Amino acid sequence: QVQLVESGGGLVQPGGPLNVSCTTVGDYVTSYTMAWFRQAPGKEREFVAVSTWPGGSTGYADSMKGRFTISRDNDKNTVYLRMNFLRPEYAGVYSCAASGRWGTARRSPSEYEFWGQGTQASVSS
Repeated sequence: QVQLVESGGGLVQPGGPLNVSCTTVGDYVTSYTMAWFRQAPGKEREFVAVSTWPGGSTGYADSMKGRFTISRDNDKNTVYLRMNFLRPEYAGVYSCAASGRWGTARRSPSEYEFWGQGTQASVSS
């Protein structure tokens, strides 16, 4: 069974960038549709971005377009999320997720079988 190991996150000032990454252990990242979700305190987990393979198609939540970028390094079995121009409302626990089924339309947490432990992103001056 694949495990997802996240890294990155931390504290950034408003307007700054932040990167998080997710590495698959026990299986190849190319076997999965990979996504990032965010959960802010007291709120439900929400979709951020998705990346599929084969094909490398990506999809974003409307509020993230132009601000966040999801990418893959298949040689490293790693998926990245680059977050730019962060605002306090983008803070939360960012979790990566993997689904064995293909498609950028997979944007509900219930569609993903495997999850990372989550990494905290804080935005504050």
